[in-house]
Amino acid sequence: MPFTIEIAPLLLLIATTAMAQTTMPSQPQVIRLWPNGAPGFENRRDEPEQAQSYWVRNVHNPSLTVFLPPKEKATGVAIIVVPGGGHRELVFNAEGRDPAIYLSKLGIAAFALKYRLSREPGSPYTIDDARLDAVRAMRLVRSRAAEWNIDPNRVGILGFSAGGELVSMIAYNHDKPDPSAPDPIDRQSARPNFQLLVYPGPLGIPDVVPADAPHAFVLAANDDKGPSNTLLTLVERYRQANVPIEFHLFAHGSHAFNMGDRSQLVTIHSWPQRMADWLQDNVINPPPKT
Repeated sequence: MPFTIEIAPLLLLIATTAMAQTTMPSQPQVIRLWPNGAPGFENRRDEPEQAQSYWVRNVHNPSLTVFLPPKEKATGVAIIVVPGGGHRELVFNAEGRDPAIYLSKLGIAAFALKYRLSREPGSPYTIDDARLDAVRAMRLVRSRAAEWNIDPNRVGILGFSAGGELVSMIAYNHDKPDPSAPDPIDRQSARPNFQLLVYPGPLGIPDVVPADAPHAFVLAANDDKGPSNTLLTLVERYRQANVPIEFHLFAHGSHAFNMGDRSQLVTIHSWPQRMADWLQDNVINPPPKT
């Protein structure tokens, strides 16, 4: 369990900066989680989203935005990216689109999730509706694994802040597939094979980590007290369960540093490389089982 406070070499910083400076591909594919709208709210599926500056709100027809790597670079790994925003809004560009583009450059099929917001003023939704969006996203990606050249046994999920809470909600209490479900998507497993948490909130953290918990990569700044305390608790419970976890606790950085571009701190600016290293060693080319 690395407990790291580190200074990256200049060349690494330059390489990471170049990779983090993402651009939006032309017209990425957007897939609605439910073709007819979210169950029970189908009559709201055509209401337009609201987007301004860094946020997206008024999500009534949850979706995945697809970022596939070139076929010659594809590793077979897939990751759903869940942005934060306190369940009041989605920090979609900085914590959804940009990480997904970064991951696609690593050869990973990435999918940025727009989910329903339970704390947005006037919202008709509960936190469980958002959880169901994450469940559906996992199942949808697995259902199209052949089309997207994905290994269905290497599908993970990355969550920032409030998005990390949704990750925790499905990582340990995953809904079991229904082999007889009328919708073939619902016949797929919603369990992530691995999870990545970046300054997550406390919801969904289990009192006891089960022995089959997804392997984890987790990260926060020490001066971001809530998320760092959440991860300290989670890491100890992972250790008690003897389940692999990698923990990076940076001395400074506060909250919502996104993919590091907003910070002048070398450690924060280059944190995505830590994630890329972990993915390379544990997911893309995992060590042999002993």
